[in-house]
Amino acid sequence: MMRRSFVAAPLLAVPLSATDGDRRVFAYGDGIPHTPSEYARVLESLTKSSSLVADDYSRGGVVEQLENRMATMLGKEFAVWLPTGTLANQIAIRILAGDHRRVLMQAESHLFKDCGDCAQTLSGLHLVPLAPGHATFSLDQAKEAQMDSTTGRVVTPIGAIQIESPVRRRRGEFFDFSEMQRISTWARQNKIGMHLDGARLLIEAAYTKRSLKEYAALFDTVYISQYKYFNAASGAILAGPKALLENLFHTRRMFGGSLAQAWPYAAVALHYQDGFEQRMTRAVDVSERVFSALATNPRLSIERVPNGTNILRLKLQSGSPESFVKLLEASGVFLRPAVQGGFSLQVNETWGRVSADFLSEAFLKASRSS
Repeated sequence: MMRRSFVAAPLLAVPLSATDGDRRVFAYGDGIPHTPSEYARVLESLTKSSSLVADDYSRGGVVEQLENRMATMLGKEFAVWLPTGTLANQIAIRILAGDHRRVLMQAESHLFKDCGDCAQTLSGLHLVPLAPGHATFSLDQAKEAQMDSTTGRVVTPIGAIQIESPVRRRRGEFFDFSEMQRISTWARQNKIGMHLDGARLLIEAAYTKRSLKEYAALFDTVYISQYKYFNAASGAILAGPKALLENLFHTRRMFGGSLAQAWPYAAVALHYQDGFEQRMTRAVDVSERVFSALATNPRLSIERVPNGTNILRLKLQSGSPESFVKLLEASGVFLRPAVQGGFSLQVNETWGRVSADFLSEAFLKASRSS
């Protein structure tokens, strides 16, 4: 199964939002896995209930509304909508690095491992991977990389540092915040640009209880996904200083990223931002109580990574995994199929649609009957 695919849950005759009574819980993905018809219904509802203004090649209208909202949320001067996070990350480090083409980042980061050398091929950047197998690299490792770049026969200074947090390849483990602060201070002293790949930052914040502005203040630029948990069909926001980003639409167009109409993406993202932090906080609280209840049952085991966020592994110690999934579906709880004897669970806002007692009983009942 491809990483971004999912098993479609039966389309129940229920409304789409938790406030309207949708009680389906999707124990996979970072957001709500709308079917095409559900997504179309969301758009239809938004166009009927509000005065949406279309954009012009990704400028103005509801796209600008979204940009302004995200800039304020992050405490940044300016923000720009981009079609993908891959493009947002590449453009950010491209701008920050300038003539100094070396960029430090985690070896496990999305930009280094999952983007087909786009920054090297399209922007001529040299990515320097640090701390393979770990979510966090240390200030000492960054200093060592800087030493390597400045003591050779040809000086090649570090132009930018990118930090991804939380790290998907490390099952949602977040970057150590104290180390992040030290690296940020050192980078600014050395005039090295700082970019945060915060695709899932709002999820991390729900676990660490840190504000988005506290994170963003450590970086020149921040990328936030608009599809992972704001449920848009696509989209990314890159926020930072106005002087750095106000003419970014030219670079966006150069890369083929100025869509003729981006409003269907921006409108949905803007809609789901309202109250998201509160909904996600409730979902985390519900899930933590569920996992505590499951930990006492010998039929089930929960595996978590240190400094993890919303990605866990559930193992069924006895019984049929297929039957377990079907029994949970009967209770309105949907899982991906088991892989190597276990289930990958992800907490998203749908966990907050029901009570912890309801969810705990659904899992325990399914484990007993499978």
